[in-house]
Amino acid sequence: MIKIVTTGPESSGKTTLAKALAECYQVAWVPEYARDYLNGLDQDYQEKDLLEIAKGQIQREDEAAKNKPDLLICDTSLIVIKIWSEYRYGRCHPWILEQVEQRSVDLYLLCSPDIPWEADPLRENPTDRDELFEFYERALAGKPNLIIQGKPSARLAQATNAIDRLLS
Repeated sequence: MIKIVTTGPESSGKTTLAKALAECYQVAWVPEYARDYLNGLDQDYQEKDLLEIAKGQIQREDEAAKNKPDLLICDTSLIVIKIWSEYRYGRCHPWILEQVEQRSVDLYLLCSPDIPWEADPLRENPTDRDELFEFYERALAGKPNLIIQGKPSARLAQATNAIDRLLS
């Protein structure tokens, strides 16, 4: 199984790209668990919630992997939780750090924040996406990754070219 993860700062096109890739390759995709979790809270999230979000994301990925697909597209991964935790709280739970290193990803598609910001009740950072992008670049150093940029059609072409090379 080849595992592809879309990642990057808020409102950088991760979900749009994950959906487009799933449609292009006619495979299922793993949605971001954090959205469902946060929409179910009746208060602002706290640092401890990040661990629960991480566990939920892993559960979704593992459930999708049970079907042993040739290609698994994930809209986000624990790297997002790691970066957000370090950015917001100055630290990250050791279990999340351990899982980031242990869980295999064949390619991270790092979405550039070069597209317009779209407001969303769960988004917090309209002005520091470039700074957060640099956090992602550092976190992905040494891991297989490709920076995805431009309009949606260009992003899809960049991603499919890289995935096709992995599939061949």
